[in-house]
Amino acid sequence: MYTPLTEIYLDCNATTPLLPAARDAALQAMEAQFGNPSSSHCTGLRARAWVDDVRARASRLLGVGAGRLLFVSGATEGIQTAVLSALCALRERRDAGERVDGPLLVGATEHKAVPQSLAHWNRVLGLNLPIVEVPVDRNGLHDMAFLQAHIAHAGLLCTMAANNETGVISDIAGIEALLHATNSRALWLVDCVQALGKLSLNLQGTRIDYAPFSGHKLYAPKGIGMLYVRAGSPFTPLMVGGGQEAGQRSGTENMPGIAALGAVLQALETGEGGVFRSTTFLQQARLRLAEALRNAFPGLVFNMPFDGSLPTTLNFSVPGLSSKALLNLFDAAGMRISAGSACSAAKAEPSFVLCAMGLPAWQAEGAARLSIGALTDDALIDEACARIARCGAALQSAATAVQPPAITPVVPAASLPDMQESSLTAATLPAFLQSHPDALLVDVREPFEHAVGQHSLPWSTPALCNVPLATLGQHLPAWLDEGHRPLVFFCRSGGRSLQAVQALRARGHGQAWHLGGGLALSS
Repeated sequence: MYTPLTEIYLDCNATTPLLPAARDAALQAMEAQFGNPSSSHCTGLRARAWVDDVRARASRLLGVGAGRLLFVSGATEGIQTAVLSALCALRERRDAGERVDGPLLVGATEHKAVPQSLAHWNRVLGLNLPIVEVPVDRNGLHDMAFLQAHIAHAGLLCTMAANNETGVISDIAGIEALLHATNSRALWLVDCVQALGKLSLNLQGTRIDYAPFSGHKLYAPKGIGMLYVRAGSPFTPLMVGGGQEAGQRSGTENMPGIAALGAVLQALETGEGGVFRSTTFLQQARLRLAEALRNAFPGLVFNMPFDGSLPTTLNFSVPGLSSKALLNLFDAAGMRISAGSACSAAKAEPSFVLCAMGLPAWQAEGAARLSIGALTDDALIDEACARIARCGAALQSAATAVQPPAITPVVPAASLPDMQESSLTAATLPAFLQSHPDALLVDVREPFEHAVGQHSLPWSTPALCNVPLATLGQHLPAWLDEGHRPLVFFCRSGGRSLQAVQALRARGHGQAWHLGGGLALSS
């Protein structure tokens, strides 16, 4: 089958691999410590002790003090719970006769989970309070003058400790000073997802009311997270029914997830084995990657300040290259990067974070994010720099690398009822080729992908041609004249091959097919 290059994972802001100790702890929880923490027998009591131990460790690391620390499924649930708690408190104040009409303030660069949660619960609870975006400057920092003008009467303020796309670290101390100076009663939600393991936190020493965390951003599995609630801050459970987490979050505890998170927190707290790299190491690693990028891509600009951002994050744009082209290029070289938040990756839109920062349209539309993790080592950085250099060389040798697809707009898939039937898979393709010996396989990847990929294909057929999507329009007339011949398009992910099929089928060629999921699902 298709054999890609050894993967270099550079998208740690989206998710991270599993720490070996976390995997072992999860397996132990499933195999040996499988008890229900709510059971009163010995097996259950041992499970309860494990949960309590992890909570205590997390409380020490985060400086929870007298506050609550709940285990939740992840940051989204934590955000939902925090927003619901805050807005329920505002409604109770209104029902008691207090005037509550101030705005709900949310940073313009917040993860979409925050403003969308705000809009949802604001509507469901019937508050209908104005939701106001707090602008940011060109460095991604909140506009303090705007905050000062609006914070005094606000009901809720939502900011983040560090931005997931740019790594920009918010001025939490400055925001807190404004809250005190204006005697604001606003509740304060701080998204700490990117802060875990990267920034020093002492939550009890701050004015922060709610802080969500997500385990899979720091080498724990998906499906486990935490929510901090400051002592005395209003709280309304999002989930009720079983009484777990002292009635604050019902549902049987995710023991494997909690155990795995505990192993990560233990490595973070004790520093055993030097598992996690120092800030100094990560800063130097980022500088090396930045230099490699500058050398490989003339005109490249970084979309974040190096001072005041996480040492794990690089956000950059290259003149003349779309973010999709950059991702295709890096992916072909076996490097996994992203165009921003993984939750928005499927939407072909400019980065709203960079737009909010006032960056030019070409930077927001062509931005790519490279993010390393605390397990990064010198060998990975060495290899990544070498591959980045190859990517730059491949672009220089491929004249069509920056051209847009030279085809007229195609009919959307939704308006073509048989488009689902045009999709083949790695499992069904061999049988299809056997039953259609005259089929032509059409590789619509760009030349630069071939230059850096060095991949062999799994199909033994001589009927194979390379037609980059950018040149598809040149071949359409001939293919339409040969409408009886089956055409099977493929690319890296299945996106461009689907566009090719749409172009053919919209023009009456009924024998066009594509490899769904692309080569990525053929390994």
